[in-house]
Amino acid sequence: MEKFEVFRHDIDDISVLNIQGFLDAHTAPDFENELQKLLQEKRYKIIVNLDGLQYISSAGLGVFMGVIEDIRENKGDLKICNAGEKVFKVFDLLGFPSLYEFYPTEAETVEKFKAAD
Repeated sequence: MEKFEVFRHDIDDISVLNIQGFLDAHTAPDFENELQKLLQEKRYKIIVNLDGLQYISSAGLGVFMGVIEDIRENKGDLKICNAGEKVFKVFDLLGFPSLYEFYPTEAETVEKFKAAD
């Protein structure tokens, strides 16, 4: 099985989660725990960098849907960047681009958050 890892770094009031490997039913709880930690810390500007993500299942997609309401109720947002073609296709098939903003780079995503302040 492919290793799954989540790395976090903060840029001012923006938190970036870089996820790598396979996000599926076995690893989705790890990703969800990282997102819940951010919510507990009242960090509501979140970027999920998919640069190292090789595969996402419906369980992984469900994690995104499970937290977005809490984030937006607190005047925050979750933006996604660096989705590879295969991974983006899964998001696109399920209509995620109408719910989430996708950007090609982390730097662009950070700028979008900063421009909204």
